[in-house]
Amino acid sequence: MKKGKVFICGAGPGDPKLMTLRAMELLKTCDVVLYDRLVGKEIIDQIPAGSEKAYVGRMVGDPTTHQDMTNELMVKYTKKGKTVLRLKGGDPFIFGRGAEEAEYLIKRGIEFEIVPGITSSIASPAYAGIPLTHRLYSSSVAIVTGHEDAKKDKLVVRWDKLVDAVDTIVVLMGIAELDQISRSLIKAGMKKSIKVAIVASGTTDKQRIVKGTLGTIAKLTEKANIRPPAVIVIGKVVGLSDKLDWFKRK
Repeated sequence: MKKGKVFICGAGPGDPKLMTLRAMELLKTCDVVLYDRLVGKEIIDQIPAGSEKAYVGRMVGDPTTHQDMTNELMVKYTKKGKTVLRLKGGDPFIFGRGAEEAEYLIKRGIEFEIVPGITSSIASPAYAGIPLTHRLYSSSVAIVTGHEDAKKDKLVVRWDKLVDAVDTIVVLMGIAELDQISRSLIKAGMKKSIKVAIVASGTTDKQRIVKGTLGTIAKLTEKANIRPPAVIVIGKVVGLSDKLDWFKRK
């Protein structure tokens, strides 16, 4: 029997054309595809009829036992000698639990390969005409999570330290906590007038953008009924969106 292997792979931010050549190659050739919630239907529809596929997506608030099931499926199929494509939205190493799954496989002596993907933290702003860096406005970027593990004793993201540390802040999975995030940054000294953009369903035909300031963005986002997936961008570079929003004009 041939030896099984797992490919922990990023599917990109939503637009199927932003998948890497390597990701598409694996999609066409792996025996099994275990895919997440943020992998689009256009990508899933390209899985060959002869391949097995299973949805292993997890919504916020789902029990942590869900991850245990995903881990067990990877082991189950590789023990049968199958190649497994563990397909994740965005990039597997940017808040995608890719490292955790790789550690799980190492403990069980299972071979794996990491295939990077384009993360929504850079792609969604780009499709909204927002460069995360700019010679005049931003020389540093921080990518942080707005939703931390409930098992942690305390929150790790130091919003108070970020204010003076970087020029641009990108927040993933933060819509539900947007009001609290805004308050934390203002309390730490960030001006209420700093520009903020929310890019929902970025890079897809459902993309929506809400722009405001740190003091207004929470209410504007609630009024617009924005739902995940969405990326929050905070900083002066947001102001460039008005003239660089190529995707909207397209």
